[in-house]
Amino acid sequence: MNIHKILTAGLLALAFCASPLRAQTDGLTSDDTLLTHFETNNPQSGIGVDVNDFLPVKACYVGNQDMFVVIDSIDNSVDIIFRSEKMSFDTTIRVLADEPHGRHDLANILRPQSVGFVDGYVLYLASSKKDSSFLSVLDLDGNEVNRVSFNCCSYAFKVFPDEIIVVGRNQLGYDINVLDLSNGVANISTDEGHSARMHYHVPKQADRIRESDPIGIGLTVVAVSVVFLALLCISLILKGYGKLIIKAQDRKANKAAAKSVEAVATPSASETSGEIYAAIAAAIYMYDEEMHDEENTIITIQKVERAWTPWNAKFYNMNHYFNNNKR
Repeated sequence: MNIHKILTAGLLALAFCASPLRAQTDGLTSDDTLLTHFETNNPQSGIGVDVNDFLPVKACYVGNQDMFVVIDSIDNSVDIIFRSEKMSFDTTIRVLADEPHGRHDLANILRPQSVGFVDGYVLYLASSKKDSSFLSVLDLDGNEVNRVSFNCCSYAFKVFPDEIIVVGRNQLGYDINVLDLSNGVANISTDEGHSARMHYHVPKQADRIRESDPIGIGLTVVAVSVVFLALLCISLILKGYGKLIIKAQDRKANKAAAKSVEAVATPSASETSGEIYAAIAAAIYMYDEEMHDEENTIITIQKVERAWTPWNAKFYNMNHYFNNNKR
């Protein structure tokens, strides 16, 4: 048992040790293949672009020049940074792509999108939100050697041994521009024979319908069907709503009828108490009448003459103001 445990532990240790070595070997092999392939086609260039996918490269490092190319999105510029020693930087060259300060047409400002390094030159792609972009070629001192403009929104480029492919997209489609590298990076242009362009616009829905149904029969059938279906749905909804209203009204009427029947069957407390009070009052009155003796109801009125006194004289009760006015 102990021998089996020791052998198992040894095999597991070998497997754990072999996995990192294999991963490092595979990584070095793939990277070496990529570098060798790129450097074979471009022996004087460093690796400054991502050759795997059309993705914007915001920063790149050029190993043979020991420099960095970085996009500064705040100042709208491209910075070329040289490193003099391993832990210190020496020179920074700033290239302004477009002046953004004091401008109100923000959609027309050209902003850096991607950078790269080919054949000893720095490349950067700048684009606006509208249909305008350019690919600039800079030397190591930051001077612009060449500029190629495009009538589209571009966001990335890729460098191949004999060409540069610039891609872009917008709301209506996409654009592909291919530039010839046979005359060098400093001589690329969009002239005829030195470039190719693929401009794709997404067709409108009306154009697609016109192509699939030139006469318009299908569209007519669909439109009429939709209208009748909508009317049918509306009629069903109104019919169901009417039934619901009738049921609600019938329910209220039944409740009111039930309440009225209960009211007729059982008199209210107010009416009953009034009758009782009237009967009690009548009984009390009759009882009081029977308790009294019979009396003679003869009324004698005597007139008594009183002597005149100032107390009952009306003259003294009058206002002297009125008496004076009468005079």
